[in-house]
Amino acid sequence: MTMNGSRRVLMQRSACGFAALALRGLLADTTDDAAGPLAPRQPHFPANARRVIFLFMHGGISHVDSFDPKPALVEKNGQPLPFAKPEFEFAPTGNLLASPWKFRNYGESGIPVSDLFPRIGECMDDIAVIRSMNGGDQVSHGPALLNINTGSGVFARPCLGAWTLYGLGSANQNLPGFISLSPSLYHGGSQNYGSAFLPATFQGTRLGDGSTDFRNAKLSSLTPGQSPALQRLQLDLLRRRNQRYLQETGPDSALEARIESFEMAFRMQAEAPQVMDLSRESSATHAAYGIDTEPTDEFGRQCLMARRLVEAGVRFVQVNFSYPRNYWDAHGDLRNNHTSNAAKVDQPVAALLQDLKTRGLLQDTLVVFATEFGRTPAAQGTDGRDHHPHAFSIWLAGGGIRGGMTWGETDEFGYYVTQNKVTIPDFHATILHLLGIDHERLTFRHAGRDYRLTDVHGNVIHELLHA
Repeated sequence: MTMNGSRRVLMQRSACGFAALALRGLLADTTDDAAGPLAPRQPHFPANARRVIFLFMHGGISHVDSFDPKPALVEKNGQPLPFAKPEFEFAPTGNLLASPWKFRNYGESGIPVSDLFPRIGECMDDIAVIRSMNGGDQVSHGPALLNINTGSGVFARPCLGAWTLYGLGSANQNLPGFISLSPSLYHGGSQNYGSAFLPATFQGTRLGDGSTDFRNAKLSSLTPGQSPALQRLQLDLLRRRNQRYLQETGPDSALEARIESFEMAFRMQAEAPQVMDLSRESSATHAAYGIDTEPTDEFGRQCLMARRLVEAGVRFVQVNFSYPRNYWDAHGDLRNNHTSNAAKVDQPVAALLQDLKTRGLLQDTLVVFATEFGRTPAAQGTDGRDHHPHAFSIWLAGGGIRGGMTWGETDEFGYYVTQNKVTIPDFHATILHLLGIDHERLTFRHAGRDYRLTDVHGNVIHELLHA
């Protein structure tokens, strides 16, 4: 081997070694390496939430038609916006467009919610609505999705679920610690549930995708038709050969993740089929989620599956309402687009919250309902709304969140945040805080610097949290 070749191999091994050291170094005092990279780890401080269900609405729900009522839009419908529009828009917009839906007050808190979401409205006393989200300058779907999932719309970064699994491990070693249900193959695709420069072990496990019906998604066994004893012998042989290779070449994150995935697949054969078997639930539970009834069947199954997964010890479950089957991107025909989509998700989401609460799981399960951006208060064409990252709404429930409250405000038309702006790093910092993680201490050394989900930004929104 030439001197340059030897130097190259040494540099590659050093880089792999640094990655391995970074993984072991984060919470080394609370982690047993022998137990594997997904072994449970102690948080930085006592946590309110032990797990997360992230309900992601792909396409951009209009905030002024859902959780941020604007009477001024009705009063001045069809009139020009009386102040300057953003310097950049995805497409030209015209005059102000009134919401087609009425808003009603719900619960003891009296929080207004549009008629798109009457079932979610009934749960408002358990929900905190953030009306002042700001997505920065990510005005198109791909970067905006990556931004809310990974903290960056430009660079390849680990997603929120991967960081969570990296920081806390998983409570059930027989199931993946991070599962993404029916994610879209578009607009960033697997990067939205990927681990980027974190070890590949922490990436999300995809179940179904946005182009197929979730009801057809299945988990296959590792090697169908073979006895567990024979599979165990084969895996042991494969592991020994791979470990021997690693000793010769040095640490290799991708190969180590592949070894772990074989082991996980073997263990999953016993437990995963039971967890995924929705027929074990009562007919009353199926009815509550809208299963076997249209249009709620598909998303109802996803929400029920999410509850079963977190109940079984999965740390992070992302439930995706995804393109191309489901899409909130109402550039035109706003009324039909949002009415159709809301009818699919309203009942299942409300059933999930009520089910978690009944089972005593909501108090330590954080439920997040989010979208990549809002939509313009001014019309695109005659009956649509354009992308709008400057102000939009999301909500959180359970896991230490103060229910029955709103946070932040937008102007009278919903164009700009006027009070308590919440950035994506603030949003991520708050979620990590609820999980007992200090977002400034959750770091991974890569390419010569320490990276974190929130980069050099982020403030925890303490006002949303229980005292």
